[in-house]
Amino acid sequence: MAVPSSSIAPPLKDELDIVIPTIRNLDFLEQWRPFFQPYHLIIVQDGDPSKTIKVPEGFDYELHNRNDINRILGPKASCISFKDSACRCFGYMVSKKKYIYTIDDDCFVAKDPSGKDINALQQHIKNLLTPSTPFFFNTLYDPYRDGADFVRGYPFSFREGVLTAVSHGLWLNIPDYDAPTQLVKPLERNTRYVDAVMSIPKGTLFPMCGMNLAFNRDLIGPAMYFGLMGDGQPIGRYDDMWAGWCTKVICDHLGLGVKTGLPYIWHSKASNPFVNLKKEYMGIFWQEELIPFFQSVSLPKDCTTVQKCYIEISNQVKAKLGKVDDYFSKLADAMVTWIEAWDELNPPSAAVPVPKGASK
Repeated sequence: MAVPSSSIAPPLKDELDIVIPTIRNLDFLEQWRPFFQPYHLIIVQDGDPSKTIKVPEGFDYELHNRNDINRILGPKASCISFKDSACRCFGYMVSKKKYIYTIDDDCFVAKDPSGKDINALQQHIKNLLTPSTPFFFNTLYDPYRDGADFVRGYPFSFREGVLTAVSHGLWLNIPDYDAPTQLVKPLERNTRYVDAVMSIPKGTLFPMCGMNLAFNRDLIGPAMYFGLMGDGQPIGRYDDMWAGWCTKVICDHLGLGVKTGLPYIWHSKASNPFVNLKKEYMGIFWQEELIPFFQSVSLPKDCTTVQKCYIEISNQVKAKLGKVDDYFSKLADAMVTWIEAWDELNPPSAAVPVPKGASK
């Protein structure tokens, strides 16, 4: 006899938190109610802490504003960005769950080509719970999906795959463009739904978008620092990309996987390209230095935990990128503060060994 779907517990119900950064009432949650309501929400309120943020009834949530961040972290609160969506990483730090899904408040439920609502969270969970294959590319993309497998010529020694640390989802409607591209393509919309998930190969960086992102907090959480951005900083809108570059370098070193592709969400709001240009201006120049830097980062063998890897990257940021601009010396110090704060709230257990599948 079939079990009624209503009696089936949502996957990872007690092992996953949903982190949402916001400055406004969270009416968007109404559309997500069928998918999000069983889960615990961590809402990080940016901007004026005296403003009341309304959350629809029926959701299990905790809400933290700047006063809470200052109270919980004390002097170390300086590492959490203000007036920037980078503040979301505070939610990663205070969570006690194994998995995190983070979404922006201008993102809604998308539909697949058949017109069916996409349960983005469920697809992220599938991505995280199946292995990645970063060491050898499978031309059928994710070999663990139904109807797919490893193609002829794929080494059997690699078919076990490695643990998946990050699931990077995509978006329909408003593209995630930088300001110059927004300016020359103001009416462009992403209508292309690609039914694919793939592992990003080892040694390959990617521009990580934080608006539809899930990760295994136990495996990679301390690397998911969204940097010093926004108020008082010379740069914004590079918070998720900074976390993505650091995370990918560490995943490559520790033998962990990163997936990108499904699921899609519906991105509803185009941000102002002129405002964005002001935030991104320095980053557009700096990224030409940042990418070669991350491509050349080498982590020693004794970096066997995410924390050790991250501190080593911060040292290299200060030594090499500090010459590009003083901002990077400040950022390197904030990276160390972030790890110190993380370990205070999440006392580290014994060193995690490099998972099987890591490069030698």
